[in-house]
Amino acid sequence: MYIANPIYDVVFKYLMEDKEVAILLISEILGENVIDLEFKPQESVRKVGEPHLFTIYRMDFSAKIELPNQQFKQVLIEIQKAKFHTDIMRFRNYLGMQYANKENAHIEQSNGKEIKHALPIHSIYFLGHRLDRIEAPIVQVKRAYWDGTTGELISEREEFIESLTHDSIVIQIPQLRKEMKTDLERLLSVFDQSYVVHHDKHILDIDDEQVPEKFRKVVRRLIKANSEEEVRQDMNLEDEYLEDLQAQGREILKAKEETAKAMRRAEQADQRAEQERLRAEEEKQRAEEFMELLKKHGIDPKK
Repeated sequence: MYIANPIYDVVFKYLMEDKEVAILLISEILGENVIDLEFKPQESVRKVGEPHLFTIYRMDFSAKIELPNQQFKQVLIEIQKAKFHTDIMRFRNYLGMQYANKENAHIEQSNGKEIKHALPIHSIYFLGHRLDRIEAPIVQVKRAYWDGTTGELISEREEFIESLTHDSIVIQIPQLRKEMKTDLERLLSVFDQSYVVHHDKHILDIDDEQVPEKFRKVVRRLIKANSEEEVRQDMNLEDEYLEDLQAQGREILKAKEETAKAMRRAEQADQRAEQERLRAEEEKQRAEEFMELLKKHGIDPKK
């Protein structure tokens, strides 16, 4: 079964623009009940060969999740599809924006007054590169409370703590395995790059039988994306953008290496100049000492 490769921003965006599919995917990843989802694209436009303008979407989503206590928490989801580690600061900056955003709150009526409560944040990251030390394809980072004196686990939750800290899930796309043990792994198999069609990296050839029936909407959406000519054209532009970005990266790296070499040469020249200066001072000092010795013995050094 041929599907569009969701590691591409344009395909991932196409997938998540179907609200029902997006809620299904995020609910399964979190293991919780997503009741509403808002897509917040942040775009940057880049020229990739005239006359094309390629729009890069940062995959930012805001989701409301219903908790047993009838409160909500905020979920952020982004995809990092290129094999670059340079987006860490972007993730941090984005999280900072979400913490500062006054809209990420819910209003509670109490005694005729409105009380605003900050929504907890839960971040999900799709990585197109491997982490340095962890091989697990799905990494869940869950906070726990402990008594700092006794070491006992605290089961209660506090709004103060929940509003200032957050859980995370990291999905390493290159680490997805053929030996799938859970429904979540079977769902995420639609991202597995080992299914790339050898003649076209824009397409994955998956066995739809391995995807549970309840997730077939995700597969159908990706099949539809594969048939969209505009989506396929944008994947080509995305390839060109990444190639251009990587070329720029190589040029920047080369320039840094040349700058480092020039600095080393300058430092070596400075060291040689300093050594020459020290040798000259030593020669001068020895000459002055010799002159003093001659004078001491009554010899005029000028004769």
